[in-house]
Amino acid sequence: MTTAEEVLAVAQRARAAAAALAPMPRAGKDAALLAMADALAARTAEVLEANRRDVDRDPDNPLVDRLRLDENRVTAMADGLRQVAKLPDPVGEVVRGSTLPNGLQLRQVRVPMGVIGIIYEARPNVTVDAAGLCLKSGNAVLLRGSSSARASNAILVQILADAAGGAGLPDGCIALVPGTDHESAKHLMRARGLVDVLIPRGGAGLIRSVVEESTVPVIETGVGNCHVYVDATADLDMAVDIMLNAKTQRPSVCNAAESMLVHAEIADAFLPRALTALKDAGVTVHGDARVASYSKDVVPATDEDWAAEYLSLDLAVGVVDSLPDAVAHIRKWGSGHTEAIVTQSLAASQQFVAGLDSAAVMINASTRFTDGEQFGFGAEIGISNQKLHARGPMGLPELTSTTWVVTGSGQLRS
Repeated sequence: MTTAEEVLAVAQRARAAAAALAPMPRAGKDAALLAMADALAARTAEVLEANRRDVDRDPDNPLVDRLRLDENRVTAMADGLRQVAKLPDPVGEVVRGSTLPNGLQLRQVRVPMGVIGIIYEARPNVTVDAAGLCLKSGNAVLLRGSSSARASNAILVQILADAAGGAGLPDGCIALVPGTDHESAKHLMRARGLVDVLIPRGGAGLIRSVVEESTVPVIETGVGNCHVYVDATADLDMAVDIMLNAKTQRPSVCNAAESMLVHAEIADAFLPRALTALKDAGVTVHGDARVASYSKDVVPATDEDWAAEYLSLDLAVGVVDSLPDAVAHIRKWGSGHTEAIVTQSLAASQQFVAGLDSAAVMINASTRFTDGEQFGFGAEIGISNQKLHARGPMGLPELTSTTWVVTGSGQLRS
């Protein structure tokens, strides 16, 4: 078979599995998720051996932190499946309803999307998170990871599919898309009619490629050029703590801060402390001229720095003369992911929220909280920066569509 034929065959099996999976009660899906978690824990050694082969193939890859697994990370993936099993089933939830004057009863009810394709880079944990969330929401899932994680993804999908099948879920409800080159991904992107929606997770290039090349509808997850704005009224100790957490707690993820803006009124009091703290944490600061005046270690910032999603221990820092200037800077350079303000002014926080156009806004909290698990959704399928269907961390409800159910007693339209 050609790669195209192999991809279409997997998609056709997933289509049949989705039809069988959609009406399954919650108890059956939850039992399968728990069986998948137990199987993952029991076969940890196999997962780690496969992952070691992936890491050894390119140990200098800058994304190796996202690729590498250890026992704790495998345990966390299994625990994530157990958490999803505990969450309410969105399928069948009544979103809204009413009774018309003619007696017709209307209900808008959540239903599975059908077949969801996930195209993603490096991170093997996405394989498990995506499988769990898609199955819980009644969807079959096609997983297309990157070649850098091919051994890890292959064993993970095998473990999950075996456990799901043993627990009574239909064959083909979890599958790895054949092939490791762009052609296999392109065939998935063109499988309109078999695949209902695609969700890309990865860098800007991957997301842009899926959006531009796909004939299947896409939920666009976005890159994270996240900002921390330190307002004139900020508690400076809090601002330093939030800045360090947002930048350094895990710099290689999309909700890590990439830029910090400081109100000019507190620059003298705040920036010397902040720059010292950042240097001690190993962060390279790319700053404007006013920031550079406080430290010889500051690298001059360019337009590329203001637009960058570094995913590293680098931070763009600038001084602004007002809150509106901060908002204007973020709207110009930001990616619409997450922005944070540190302030003691209610009016300033309200102005900041109202002025922005981002999926999440934090008030006196780290940008790192934009995360499905932190929001109480269990695992997440991704963070959407777009405005259609889903925005922000996407949990179970975001993986459903709706059906209108109309109940009558013989009404006829005149």
